[in-house]
Amino acid sequence: MKMNQRTPFAILCALLTLNALSAGAGDWPQWRGPDRTDISTETGLLKSWPADGPKRVWLYENAGHGYAGPAIVGGKLFTLGTRDGSEILLVLDANTGKELWTAKVGSVLKNNWGDGPRGTPTVDGDRVYVLGGTGSLVCVRITDGKTLWQASLTDLGGKVPNWGYSESLLVDGNQVVCTPGGAQGAIAALDKMTGKLLWQSKEFTDEAHYASVVVAEINGTRQYVQLTMQNFVGVSAKDGKLLWQASFPKGRTAVIPTPIVKGNLVYVTAGYGAGCKMVSIGPDNQVTTVYENTVMKNHHGGVILVGDHLYGHSDGYAWVCQDFKTGEEVWGHRQFRKGAVAYADGMLYCLEEGSGTLVLVEASPTDWKEHGRFTLEPQTKIRSPSGRIWTHPVISHGKLYLRDQDLIYCYDIKGR
Repeated sequence: MKMNQRTPFAILCALLTLNALSAGAGDWPQWRGPDRTDISTETGLLKSWPADGPKRVWLYENAGHGYAGPAIVGGKLFTLGTRDGSEILLVLDANTGKELWTAKVGSVLKNNWGDGPRGTPTVDGDRVYVLGGTGSLVCVRITDGKTLWQASLTDLGGKVPNWGYSESLLVDGNQVVCTPGGAQGAIAALDKMTGKLLWQSKEFTDEAHYASVVVAEINGTRQYVQLTMQNFVGVSAKDGKLLWQASFPKGRTAVIPTPIVKGNLVYVTAGYGAGCKMVSIGPDNQVTTVYENTVMKNHHGGVILVGDHLYGHSDGYAWVCQDFKTGEEVWGHRQFRKGAVAYADGMLYCLEEGSGTLVLVEASPTDWKEHGRFTLEPQTKIRSPSGRIWTHPVISHGKLYLRDQDLIYCYDIKGR
């Protein structure tokens, strides 16, 4: 396709993203997968597990501290950890668990709930982009682990949140999108090849919290959607201009889950009693509240939209199936404690954060239908007493990846 100066920005971004992402079918190139929905398109996975769970393929035991999840592309697993007093990018062979190389990211975030990095790396072509817990943003070449450029969210006017920078970077077209927060602009876009600042959202200046940006096409406009303590917003992907803003007045303490966008509907949720809210964005960017309630109060285990139903843990209550359109509770299951969730091939993978037990459950609006469970073994000895198993499950190429601090586990869920 020949480009000219009038080529729409949205089309250009889409083409650049398509060309740049070399991730193949089954790859998991970033936080919550290729489109940040936590929906895996893989099929042929086990619909039930043996009594002791699926077969473990490998166990890696030197990831250090942190809650970062894995990105998996081209047979490589990318995650963040700590080693020798620094936060590092760690790269393993995804099929064997063999360490391939590491790269330094920055100083180690110190925190009572657990030291180390929180965000998942983002793989784009021959580069991987990572954000450390103290705000170090680093671009690394995959072939040899060389740092190509680096920046700092604090240099963009941001302040390290109480529990560290936790978002996972978004790469969209030629832009790396992040949330430094603060008066210079809460959301920023950098040139992915050079690290040069392209824009900051000067009309939107909330402090950063812990959610990750998602890209959306709403009423024909490409935009970035983000959630903070007080608001959720859409800003123009082209220049960061504020397109719409909705209040989230009940947000408190820590606002973490990734927003969910379907068409012109935007859904957000948070724990600490906050609840959930969905708005509709009109053609003129007018915001209309569809519902706001406490059916879903998701802390940080994530919520997944499958068809017309949302699934996740509602803080202090139960695992919940919620009607996306109406916000009403469909069912609640209280016999399994709080944790994170992933989805693949009609099934939910629910990880209990306290015990390290993983349950395979049908993604059904009828009821909680369990098809097997197992408990991680061994478990880390370096986790903070205040910490839990907070890294979300990831499914890629017929394998299930889990993490408990220095330990990374790989299980065969295809039953080959």
